Order: sequence, then structure tokens, then C-alpha cells
Amino acid sequence: MKAVVINQYGSKDELTEQEVTLPELKANQVLMKEKATSINPIDWKLREGYLKQMFDWEFPIILGWDVAGVITEVGSQVTDWHVGDRVFARPETTRFGTYAEETIVDENLLAKIPESVSFEEAAAVPLAGLTAWQALFDHGKLQKGEKVLIHAGAGGVGTYAIQFAKEAGAYVITTASEKNHELLKKLGADEVIDYHTTDFAEVLTDIDLVFDTMGGDVQKSSFSVLKPTTGRLISIVGIADEDLAKEKGIKAESIWLQTNGKQLQEIADLMASGKVISVIGEVFPFSRQGIYDAHALSETHHAVGKIVINMDK
Repeated sequence: MKAVVINQYGSKDELTEQEVTLPELKANQVLMKEKATSINPIDWKLREGYLKQMFDWEFPIILGWDVAGVITEVGSQVTDWHVGDRVFARPETTRFGTYAEETIVDENLLAKIPESVSFEEAAAVPLAGLTAWQALFDHGKLQKGEKVLIHAGAGGVGTYAIQFAKEAGAYVITTASEKNHELLKKLGADEVIDYHTTDFAEVLTDIDLVFDTMGGDVQKSSFSVLKPTTGRLISIVGIADEDLAKEKGIKAESIWLQTNGKQLQEIADLMASGKVISVIGEVFPFSRQGIYDAHALSETHHAVGKIVINMDK
């Protein structure tokens, strides 16, 4: 099958198209014909070699960990899924990623794509959606009526986090450039702060939960807006100053996504009922050049919503 791979770590120039053979299908797995995948920062961070100690893989490496498509084969022990099912997933993190015509997924990581949702919309969800879900609920313990500050609301993770938090009954505050304010209010944000003109730390207090996707000075300033003793800060980029959190009596936690088909199905159900949508900023074709251009856009940190790859374009 055709895949876009890297044969060594480095820049976007290392992306190359080549034929790859997948491993044998296990009893509890399905083979999917891909219809769409999407781009996440982990893709190009891994491409550049930042995660090579965590994932000590041999080359070639197929990047990508979001998939939407159709099941074409099921393992001998798979009973809940069938050939022809429209499904999406965040597969396990292996060197056989989703920048490929086909991919293998463990059956417990699959979720059904609602009839009203396209392959592109479904492919945008898994990694970003699960990250937002787990940050807010599994780790952040967000409750109805609480105030949550979601940094970088216009990004892939942020657009889902705003919708999930609003659906849970929270008061949602987010940061974004002025051009994205209207979109984020439509998604459910109660307040949108323009980070170019306003220091959020000067205008916010008594926040119950901060969802940090930025790190650095943004994270440091976030400690000052949280409620003492009961405030929580959940980060996807690490905690830089744990002493500062202890000093303020705040729970600060850095998280790493856990694959989870059941949670993905909960998100799918919200999409089916129209309560959650995918915000797709750009769609690129499945080719070496398409992936190259998609990585270039992701690396700017200014893409709105998700960047999707359509396998049929």
C-alpha cells in the first residue's frame, strides 16, 4: 500500500511516499481502508526526533494517529464490528501510523461514525477530541457551574474543549486572536479574551480549572487566576514550575493521551445530536506534497481548528 513515511528524523523534507506492508492482522484487530486522517503537533514533533526516546522505532515510520474510514477485514475474535462499517479511531501509537491507504486498529479503540458526520469531520476528532475530553473530565474533574479557562481556543484541541465544557454546564472562558472570537462564541465560549491586547491574568480571578495547551509564561500566569486550594491546572505540555503550584496549593498535572474507544463513542454521540462539531481549517490531499503542506501549516501554530487529509482528493 502507499504511505507517506520518514526514513530518518528531520525536517519536512524527510517526508517521502513509498510502498509499505502492514503487519499481520491480529485476532482482536480490524483492517481499515482510510478515507481521511488529520494532522496533530505530535506528528511533526516525532518527525523531528523529539520523541525518539519515548518511541524507539525502526524506520520507515508512518506518522499520523487519527483515522476515519471503512472496515475491510476483521480479526478472528472480532464480533462487534463488521466489514463495511464506517468507523473512526485514535489507534495505538506504533510506527504504522495513519498517513497510509490502510491501517490496523484494535477493536476496542473503534467508534461508529454517525450518519450525519463526514469522514473528514470524524478524522478530525480522535487525538484532539480525546485530549480535550480527558483533560477536562478525567483529570480536571470539571463540574457544572464551574469556571474553566481554555487557552488557545481556536486550535484543534481548544475548539473541542470549548464545546465539551459548555455541554457539561461550565462557564467557559478562552483566549484567542480577535478574528476568531465570533467562531468561539458560536462554539459556546462565554468570554473570549484577545491575548494580543489583554493580559488574561489581569482580568480573571477565581477560575476553577485552567486547561493549558501553551506552557511557558502563559502557564506561569495561569496559576495566579486559579482559586487557591481548589483550583486545578491541567497541561498537555508539562509543568514547568511544580513548586509554584505547591506554594499556591493548586493541583497541577501534566497529561498524556490515553487511547479510548468508549470515550470516542461518547463524542460521536454528541456529534450525532448536533451538540459538537468539528472545526476544519484546511483540507489537503493524501500525497507527499499534501502532508508536507499540512505540516508546514501546523508548525505555524496559527491554524484554526483541525488540519485534515482527504485520502480521495
